[in-house]
Amino acid sequence: MSINAGIDVIVSDVVEVNSLIKRFHFKRADGQQLPAFSGGAHVVIEMEDGEQRRRTPYSLMSSPFDTTDYQVSIRRDDEGRGGSLYMHREVTTGMAMKISYPANLFPLDLRARRHLLIAGGIGITPFLAQTDQLNRLSADLELHYGVRSPELGAYLPELNASLGHRLHTYYSDEKQFIDYDELLTRQPVGTHLYVCGPSPMIDATLNSARSLGWPEAHIHFEHFAKSPPGEPFVIELANSGLSVEVGREQSMLEAIEAAGVDAPYLCRGGACGQCETKVLEYDGELLHEDHWLEDDEKARGQKIMPCVSRFRGKRLVLER
Repeated sequence: MSINAGIDVIVSDVVEVNSLIKRFHFKRADGQQLPAFSGGAHVVIEMEDGEQRRRTPYSLMSSPFDTTDYQVSIRRDDEGRGGSLYMHREVTTGMAMKISYPANLFPLDLRARRHLLIAGGIGITPFLAQTDQLNRLSADLELHYGVRSPELGAYLPELNASLGHRLHTYYSDEKQFIDYDELLTRQPVGTHLYVCGPSPMIDATLNSARSLGWPEAHIHFEHFAKSPPGEPFVIELANSGLSVEVGREQSMLEAIEAAGVDAPYLCRGGACGQCETKVLEYDGELLHEDHWLEDDEKARGQKIMPCVSRFRGKRLVLER
């Protein structure tokens, strides 16, 4: 039994935010309130894309104090496996869909004396919910938002209205970039750091914080990996007695589910560890894409995260 039971919802609105981003509103199909959540939470959206069932996580951006609807913003990824393209091209107002209950792998630490938020691109979405929560608590916060241009800066008017001087924007097209060392050096003791955005930005921020001696308990980040497209391959499932082909645009987890095997998941982005699976045998190369396993665990080849990782070779046997 999956740890994520589904909620039947109706798409109540679809809003074009800019040339790359659309915002999707969901209301519960039975008319009831949606489950409570906190800033930083995500839901997994199910998509019936022809014969392919996709399940993709997206951060909730709506206010945690209003559960009449959930809102997510999705950037179109023309090079991805198709989830964002399906949402942009196929999903319309009034459509029935299914989403997971919210889960939070990127929560605020409300013991912090100060909250320093750093966002890049579509990574702004969890911070919209978090800044609303922090404002209601009269918490000390500061948001630094890096984006390509003002035109692609999602929700800048709303952020300016709610944060004022506490919002700092950087436009890469204008050669404006965050100086992580300078920013992190001047933070008072007791500050907690939160970062969400492209991998290079997350890595640069974390490297700076750790080199400056920030405590690990004060460093928080969210980054959902994606299962990249790749050559098809076959996995053998020892416990289930099945041989399953993983398609070019499928993740291993999607292929396992399509074969009728109910595998656990929470984030489907290689960050939470819920779908971790033992590798019993393999002849080839495990292509790890997750942020969960340590480098030495990946090198040992005894575990894999089927939500995002792939395989290249002759034979792969999983315990599932």
